[in-house]
Amino acid sequence: MLRITLLLSLFFFSSYVHGQFAERIRNGWVGRYVNSIINDTTAADKANLTIYPTFANAPETGIELGFSTLKLYYANGDTLNRLSEMQAFTFFTFKGQYGLQLENALYGDKDKWFFLGETKIQRFPLSYYGIGPGTSKENPATVDAFQISAKQRVLRKLADNFFAGPEVDFQLLTGVNFKQPEEGQPFDIPRGGEGVRNMGLGFGFVYDNRHNVLNVRDGLFGEIAYLKTIKGFVSEHDFGTFNLDVRSFHKVKENTVFAWQASGQYVHGEVPFNQLALLGGDRLMRGYYLGRYRDRAMLAAQAEYRILPFSFSKRFGAAIFGSVGNVAPDLGSFQMRNTRLAGGVGLRFLLFPKKDIYLRFDLAFTKEGANIYIFNGEAF
Repeated sequence: MLRITLLLSLFFFSSYVHGQFAERIRNGWVGRYVNSIINDTTAADKANLTIYPTFANAPETGIELGFSTLKLYYANGDTLNRLSEMQAFTFFTFKGQYGLQLENALYGDKDKWFFLGETKIQRFPLSYYGIGPGTSKENPATVDAFQISAKQRVLRKLADNFFAGPEVDFQLLTGVNFKQPEEGQPFDIPRGGEGVRNMGLGFGFVYDNRHNVLNVRDGLFGEIAYLKTIKGFVSEHDFGTFNLDVRSFHKVKENTVFAWQASGQYVHGEVPFNQLALLGGDRLMRGYYLGRYRDRAMLAAQAEYRILPFSFSKRFGAAIFGSVGNVAPDLGSFQMRNTRLAGGVGLRFLLFPKKDIYLRFDLAFTKEGANIYIFNGEAF
């Protein structure tokens, strides 16, 4: 999905358009507000709350209008603590669709507690290509439904950079309209295709020595977790999920970073289609639609080289990235011929200089085409 920050449009417009009108914009409250954000006038140790309008467009929804909110702070205002971030994006479309997305990575003083999670509340169509590693890109079904997805970890520090704690994953899909493709063979309605409600509870271990989650220049993150969904306990199905995620970041030069990520997921039991392991999205396997491939087992990896910023610029940088991934019905059934490749290039703009946070503009390619992504912070 393409998400364009209108804030930047106003900034560039007022910077390069001459005349009395542009002067009024720069000196008015809009210009002062844009300047306070773009030039990051907040002190480094102070909390920063930014609210700005956004415009977006996606094939499934058409034009989206909304607002984004980004809050950044250090616990107790101490910059020796890690930078905590909360992001929110709310939108509506001219097709009557709407949504709210929340993300959080919150660190307590001296890392005693760590809250990491993501919540989505939306009426949003999902393209469904079927289950398995060999599904066709042609003639997907559309699952139009009201969806709530809430994943949260509550982690307690056990040792330096090492955390453990409970995890919860709540998924609700209701008011479902499963639209078969107008051409080609119709799909069998998958498990959960008429609506589903599940809540998984589990436990996870996390190693994390990153200081700035939105732009890591040096550090390591690793997580291993297991969640169990029990039929009859809030849930309609009985299944379990193993998650493994490792991310490593290496400063090559003062302004360059090499980063890599390896991720795996395996689900067993009566798994609804929306909680199978998914390949694609704006973070891992950029270029593929999220859920383009789905099955019980998934393995994926990506690497990225970032220049933040260019040596000749204070605010602009770039990135080049590549990824590889595969899905299978079980851990012993991965086949090389089903391996998918993706890659691309990106432009970076330093939005908050004092907190070292960039906007990313990524152009990703696969054998099925290209996609554009624009978000706050890096993909991983």
